Amino acid sequence: METLSALQSLGLELPSPAYIVGAILFGLIGMAAYWHGKRAQQPRTRWWGVALMFYPYVVSATWLLYAVGVALCLGMWWDGQRG
Repeated sequence: METLSALQSLGLELPSPAYIVGAILFGLIGMAAYWHGKRAQQPRTRWWGVALMFYPYVVSATWLLYAVGVALCLGMWWDGQRG
């Protein structure tokens, strides 16, 4: 427990379970989009997948993780509907 309090005194905290679930969920959606885009020769879908897989590394707030993830998923869906 001393290590945990030492990290917290440096300003580092462990992510919440909701954050971890969201990061895994959007990472899996991104991986599926990347694979689909690769198989279907759709480079835009691959880029949507890359964005979904890696954006949790730069977002630290849980609410922002879900907001950006939903926005990226909706953007990918809208882009797919447009053709």
